[in-house]
Amino acid sequence: MRRLSGPAASIVQSFKSHRMRAVGPIVFCIVILLAAAYWMYDGFSHPRQYTYEKHISASGIELHVLETAPDNVQLTTIEQNVTNTPFYGINGGFFWEGALLSIAVVNDRPLKGEPGDYGSGWYNTGVNADLKRGTLVWDELTRRFTVQVATDASELSVTDKQHYWAQGGVSMGLGDEYGWENHMISEEMPAYDEERMRSALVFDRNQRLYMVVTPTPSTVYDFRLAIMERLGGRGLVDGIFLDGDGSSQLQCRARSLSGDGRPVYQMLAMKQ
Repeated sequence: MRRLSGPAASIVQSFKSHRMRAVGPIVFCIVILLAAAYWMYDGFSHPRQYTYEKHISASGIELHVLETAPDNVQLTTIEQNVTNTPFYGINGGFFWEGALLSIAVVNDRPLKGEPGDYGSGWYNTGVNADLKRGTLVWDELTRRFTVQVATDASELSVTDKQHYWAQGGVSMGLGDEYGWENHMISEEMPAYDEERMRSALVFDRNQRLYMVVTPTPSTVYDFRLAIMERLGGRGLVDGIFLDGDGSSQLQCRARSLSGDGRPVYQMLAMKQ
């Protein structure tokens, strides 16, 4: 094949050069469109009816907070780290080798198994077989949160057993500055005086729920103080401590906290 030379070669080379310059913007536009499509898909496929906030207390404790409505919360079982699930939310109650050791009940049904089954989410279980622990209860009919101290879900007081959810933990006693610590100890809060990662649920007078996780190793006392310091202006009423340390995990669009990477077996996930 004869090679072009002279003016013909210049014309061909100029055409190729213009074509290459045109490809760059086209590729850039395609990348932008793909990124926008992914962003829109991610936004529509994950919950959006919540707010995320990060606070740092005067003592340096980092609080990561998800605020949402109680009707937007779904108690669910998982068998992996919260950050490896498709859900937005935080870890739930205590567990041991897959057995749920905190009340985790929706409409009077434990999340795993049947009412009365060990490890099903029917009981608040500890060293003491008759242990009573703080349990956050949402009554769908009265539209009110309460913290009730109970051994099992049958002891919970609600308007209609078919319209509530309950998450067990340990009482925070936000309205009891003199007695909360003794109650917390009597409810067998693990490692309360050691510096560990922590998780909690608190609610305000408008019945808004705050899911709180700190990756900062702290005592229960300091964690509670940080919550009151940074969120106290919201009109907090009460709350419960959840499982902590490596189980303190959170996931949302803006942030993921994996604790120590361990799997957990129950979480509070947001529906939308």
